[in-house]
Amino acid sequence: MSGIVEIHDLLVRREKRAVLEIDQLIIHRGTVLAVVGQNGAGKTTLLLVLARLLKPEHGNIRFNDQPMEDIPDLSYRRHVGMVMQDSILLNRPVIDNVAIGLHFRHLPKNEVTRRAEEWLERLGVSHLRTRPAMQLSGGEARRVALARAFAIQPDLLLLDEPFSALDLASRHKLQDDLKTILSRMTTTTVFSTHSELDVQHLAIDKIELDGGKLIK
Repeated sequence: MSGIVEIHDLLVRREKRAVLEIDQLIIHRGTVLAVVGQNGAGKTTLLLVLARLLKPEHGNIRFNDQPMEDIPDLSYRRHVGMVMQDSILLNRPVIDNVAIGLHFRHLPKNEVTRRAEEWLERLGVSHLRTRPAMQLSGGEARRVALARAFAIQPDLLLLDEPFSALDLASRHKLQDDLKTILSRMTTTTVFSTHSELDVQHLAIDKIELDGGKLIK
């Protein structure tokens, strides 16, 4: 597998303190990569850098064999989907939340509807399509946020602790559903976790961060 992302000599500081230092990391195309570490290890920081929501102090990052700095922000973000821990849904019906990224891409209305409906079905929440997002449970909101991310058909999918704050039954069901979905796709997925069980269930590759540094 070739690398969809290649990172060299990355340094991220916050308040003058180094929070992420990676000499080299290659994320292989089509993999499911688990980023493991305790709270404060740098997992979310790495995802924010990959999402281009946090600018490193220095480092070379290539995406699809292009220097990341040569790719316009909007063009880059069209290739990347991200789901944060708190899901961040709009105070609108579920179907509108899933469709929002498709509208931004100016897709035809029938294609927007088709994709939104498809991903609500695949994530098991099609029955919630007209419910206001603010009335969802935590597990339902997570599935809607995932449907929104998958609907844009990203080359790179970033998931920040996708199973956190879920009860055990919901966690296991979402793990199973994601494993099935990802096994049928070519999307490169990077997810952060502190749980080895998540790694065993879902990941193809794994890296570990400790104190912002990559453990070999």
